[in-house]
Amino acid sequence: MNENLFEEQINALKEGTISELVIEPKDFTAFREVWKNLPDRMSIVGEAGLNGRIIYRYMKEEK
Repeated sequence: MNENLFEEQINALKEGTISELVIEPKDFTAFREVWKNLPDRMSIVGEAGLNGRIIYRYMKEEK
């Protein structure tokens, strides 16, 4: 996958269009490059899945 696709998917996750984002092991490095530059990256929480998959969900910070 390319980085622009990850940016689109992360935005959809933040907007609530999708509830979770599943990243395969082969795509993790490219995803991480996009994720690490986000100002609110700590709100995107990953959970380890089977076979190296990571399931990310957006957790809004309460003020």
